[in-house]
Amino acid sequence: MNRLKFKQNSVLPGFGLSLGFTVFYLSLIVLVPLSALILRSAEGGLEGFWRTVSQPRVLASFRVTFASALQAALLNVVFGVTVAWFLVRGRFPLKRLVDALVDLPFAMPTAVSGIALTALLAPNSALGLALARLGVQVAFTPHGITVAMIFIGLPFVIRSVQPALADLSAELEEAASSLGATRAQTLWRVVLPLLAPSILSGFTLAFARALGEYGSVVFIAGNMPMRTEIASLLIITKLEQFDYTGATAIAVALLALSLLGILAINLIQARAARHWGN
Repeated sequence: MNRLKFKQNSVLPGFGLSLGFTVFYLSLIVLVPLSALILRSAEGGLEGFWRTVSQPRVLASFRVTFASALQAALLNVVFGVTVAWFLVRGRFPLKRLVDALVDLPFAMPTAVSGIALTALLAPNSALGLALARLGVQVAFTPHGITVAMIFIGLPFVIRSVQPALADLSAELEEAASSLGATRAQTLWRVVLPLLAPSILSGFTLAFARALGEYGSVVFIAGNMPMRTEIASLLIITKLEQFDYTGATAIAVALLALSLLGILAINLIQARAARHWGN
């Protein structure tokens, strides 16, 4: 009876066939490659796997990668929400052009992004020299990695928040203001709770994108072991040395840590959704 009712309520023709095709397709493009990756990393045994991922150079690359990705994602939340706000609520010349430029990091090859950022912030560039006079060096430091990750992750936050903000009625803010709330109180108690799911989604996307970034980071990072070497670059280095087992071991460890990080963010997002919903 329940089965018949489920079939009658389903709006998708051939639900069983569609579900089977979906599972097969996802298995083919996701599970099979990941399984091959895990099996290749296990060729050296558990002891060999642990010996590879526990090397100081590998641990340092994980630390640099995750710290930079987290910093970039947090800054992207601030910048992304601000830009989205002005794109939705602002009135200024060339607004459509600015809105189109938001997607530029999506369209640009990552290597082009890395070369452009390096040329802009290198110590011998005009901006690099100006920053050097202030005692700040961006290129070839961990700060450069964060800047590159901000550049490629910012559109994710903007495009996640922008539709939610466009659907947010200005009447809610006017009602809060009429009840005596200040602008800060309206922003904190009315606007942000409604935008929280979108903000957390944008943060998750930007964080995940930054973890796997390679092209835009490798040029501006300087790639100094123990200091500015990211995990993706170390995997490429292992492959160039024909150490395929070591490369896959680092890749599996990075994948596991990334999944744990994203899972933690999703749990926070679910808890925040329940909190703001109440």
